[in-house]
Amino acid sequence: MGETERFQLGTVGALSLSVVSSVSIVICNKALISSLGFHFATTLTSWHLLVTFCSLHVALQMKLFEHKPFEQKAVMGFGILNGISIGLLNLSLGFNSVGFYQMTKLAIIPCTVLLETLFFKKRFSRSIQLSLGILLLGVGIATVTDLQLNTLGSILSLLAVVTTCIAQIMTNTIQKKFKVSSTQLLYQSSPYQAITLLLSGPFLDKLLTDHNVFAFKYTQQVVVFIVLSCLIAVSVNFSTFLVIGKTSPVTYQVLGHLKTCLVLAFGYVLLHDPFSWRNILGILIALVGMVLYSYYCTIESQQKAAEALSQSSQAKEGESDPLISVENGTGVLSDAVVPPVWNSNKDLHA
Repeated sequence: MGETERFQLGTVGALSLSVVSSVSIVICNKALISSLGFHFATTLTSWHLLVTFCSLHVALQMKLFEHKPFEQKAVMGFGILNGISIGLLNLSLGFNSVGFYQMTKLAIIPCTVLLETLFFKKRFSRSIQLSLGILLLGVGIATVTDLQLNTLGSILSLLAVVTTCIAQIMTNTIQKKFKVSSTQLLYQSSPYQAITLLLSGPFLDKLLTDHNVFAFKYTQQVVVFIVLSCLIAVSVNFSTFLVIGKTSPVTYQVLGHLKTCLVLAFGYVLLHDPFSWRNILGILIALVGMVLYSYYCTIESQQKAAEALSQSSQAKEGESDPLISVENGTGVLSDAVVPPVWNSNKDLHA
C-alpha cells in the first residue's frame, strides 16, 4: 500500500471516528441534560478535557505515542484560546435563541474561509464555494427556527465565531509548523483547556442556569452518564484534532454539519423528537452539498497530485540526461534541484 493510499485510509478512519463519537456523545449528553437535569455544560466539558489528558498520559506511559515538546507559548496560547471559544459558544447559546445559536454555528464556515483567504492566501474554487453554500442552506433550513436578536447575545456570538475559527485554524497550522501529531498536540494543550474551563465553568454555569454545580444531587445514574460522557469525549477530542490535522478547518466544519443532520435523524428515530418536512428537506439539501463538496475536493486533489507528479517527472528527466542537453547547446550549469510541488492546503485552490 502506497503512501497516498495510507493517507486516504487514515483520513477516512479519522472522519468515521469523529462522526460516530460525536453523535454518541450528543445522545449521551442529551440524556444527561434533558432526562437527568444536569445542565452544567461548561463544567462537564472541563471534565471531558481532564479525562482526555489523563487517558493520554496513561497512553504515553505505555509508549503508545512519543512526547514531542515544542514552543510552550504557542501551546499555552492555543489551549487557553480553545477553552475560551468553548465558553463563549456556551454563553452564546445561553443568551440567544436556539435559532440564532444555529446561525452562529453556520457562520463558522464562511468566517474560516475569509480568515484563511486573507491571512494564508488560500483560494477556494467556485465549485467548493457553491457546495458550501448548498450545505449551509440545507442545514439552515433544517435547524434554524426563530431568530430573536439582542445586543449582548450578538456580541457573544461574534466573539464565539472568531475564536472558534482561529482555534481550528491554529489546530491545523501548529501540527504542520512544528511537525507534531494530533495526539502530541492534544496531550500538551488539553491541560490548559481543562484549567481554563475548570476555573470559569462553575461561574458560567451558575450564570446560565442559576444553579450551583457543586450543590447538584449526584445520583448513581447521573455519575454513570457523566463517566460515560467523559470516556466518549476522549474519542471526540482525539478525532477532532486528527481530522483538522489530516484535512482542514473547513472540512471539519462540513463534517460537523453532517453530524448535526445525523443527530436530528437519530433524535427522531431513537428519542422520538418532533420532526417536520422542513427538517427532512433541509437534511436532504445539506447532504447534496456535502456530496458535492467531497466530489469537488477529490477531483481537485487528483488534479493537483497529477500536476505535482508531472513537474517532478520533468525535473528528474532533465537531471538524467545532462550531456544531451549540453551537446544541444541548452545545458545550464546549476546546483539547484527542482523540488516536487508541495501544497499544504486541503481545501483546494481553483
